[in-house]
Amino acid sequence: MTTRTPRRLDLSALFTWLTGAALALDLLLIVGLLVLVAVRGAGALWPHPVWSLGLADGTRVLGEIHSREPIPDAETGRLGDAGRIRVRIGNRDVSGLDFRWIDETQVTSRETPRDAVLVERLEWGPFFGFPAEIRTRAGVVASGPDSVWTAFGPLHDAKVALRERLRDVERGAIGDVNHEIERVRLAERRLEREAPPEPARSERAAALAARRAELEARYETHLAELRALREELADGELVLTTADGAQHAIPLGQIVRASQPNALGLGGKLSLYADRIAEFVGGQPREANTEGGIFPALFGTVMMVFLMSLFVVPFGVVAAIYLREYAREGFVTRAIRIAVNNLAGVPSIVFGVFGLGFFVYGVGGSIDRLFFADALPTPTFGTGGILWASLTLSLLTVPVVIVATEEGLAAVPQAVRQGSRALGATHFETLRRVVIPAAAPGMLTGLILAMARAAGEVAPLMIVGMVKLAPTLPIDHHPPFVHLERKFMHLGFHIYDVGFQSPNVEAAAPLVFATTALLIAIVVSLNLTAIVLRNRLRRQLAGRGV
Repeated sequence: MTTRTPRRLDLSALFTWLTGAALALDLLLIVGLLVLVAVRGAGALWPHPVWSLGLADGTRVLGEIHSREPIPDAETGRLGDAGRIRVRIGNRDVSGLDFRWIDETQVTSRETPRDAVLVERLEWGPFFGFPAEIRTRAGVVASGPDSVWTAFGPLHDAKVALRERLRDVERGAIGDVNHEIERVRLAERRLEREAPPEPARSERAAALAARRAELEARYETHLAELRALREELADGELVLTTADGAQHAIPLGQIVRASQPNALGLGGKLSLYADRIAEFVGGQPREANTEGGIFPALFGTVMMVFLMSLFVVPFGVVAAIYLREYAREGFVTRAIRIAVNNLAGVPSIVFGVFGLGFFVYGVGGSIDRLFFADALPTPTFGTGGILWASLTLSLLTVPVVIVATEEGLAAVPQAVRQGSRALGATHFETLRRVVIPAAAPGMLTGLILAMARAAGEVAPLMIVGMVKLAPTLPIDHHPPFVHLERKFMHLGFHIYDVGFQSPNVEAAAPLVFATTALLIAIVVSLNLTAIVLRNRLRRQLAGRGV
């Protein structure tokens, strides 16, 4: 009779399966998160049908149905078929609310009227209603749903063109005059501070006074033009009938766009969707950043990442080359490597405090005293700006670049170095022509990791230059054209501000998902660009046999 011996548990295979399962779970969670953000972000701008709901009390509600949730049974506590729906009713200036929860048991009828209009405004959010009439100072232009909708298009296009012209005058002509007036003011301050001899001082003062008078006259001319444009823009209003029968007038100049979602086919919905995406990516924010576009935040994020890359790569690469190729192994070298590794674990807010103290107050204050004394006490570089934010993030990410570059240098075989020197090359020539090109993929790996971390950092930027709303971009047509001292907006902070600091979080939730999806797309695009370049270098090096 034979006895069967129990099979011993293979711990190695068990750990392999557990590791594989953990990796699969991580990938599943990441893919699920990305899909959720992509779907919610892409769907935020898609036109939804406008519902007219009749309620048991005889009233009607007009708006978009955003979500539904079940209501637990009062006796058993279990979730049943009964539920409630969340309707975006808009009309905040009339009702004071953006959303309303309605029990489905109170809904007696549901309709999607074709003539229901969704009006997107510069202020007060969306408005739902039915077209009644269009009137101007001259009288009623159109009356009735069909005639109003026919006349609205050309009138609104004229108002949009007028609004663009007004913006050009505000930010173009008037902005240029204000810039020149500021230069004259600084010149006058410089004249007072330098105090030249009297004849020269009187001549310069007279020339500056004449220039100021000329600029102020130009300013008054543009201001009069601006008043005329605003008066013309205020002429005309669209009258809508709400769900309860009341009428409300909306100035035509305050309307961003108006649509009839229930009457749109697939082509019309795609056209409206593309128009909203174009406004979201390339437009200016409005309504405390909860509506409109995010172009300033998008521009600030990309520019900051590029500036950070320009600063972090030279310093990180040079430091890694010295530690790997020149420094002798000893206590000092080991201490430096330990410090670099520990620096990677320092909380990011600490780097922000350091950047505020060293870059902003220290370096920036010294620059103001040396080169911008005429503008003091108003700081120029002695306050937060995109330059100091980029340098702060460079310090934050330089350990990653150092470690990755050292790994890339260590991966180059010693035989390659010895062969180069045997052919008569010096140590520097070997480093420049052989070692660094072979280690370039590792350097790019460090840059990829640095860009990925820098694009998502928010805490240190809140201290060294990032703001909720920046009046101007860091680049314009005024010399020196690139203004590194200016404050900037960032997509990460924009997500936090809109999602958690907004006065109307529910209405801003779709914009949060759309901005998050765009930020992920930017990070992925930057990383893919660097990865493609790294892989190309690897193929070239493989062909050379290095």
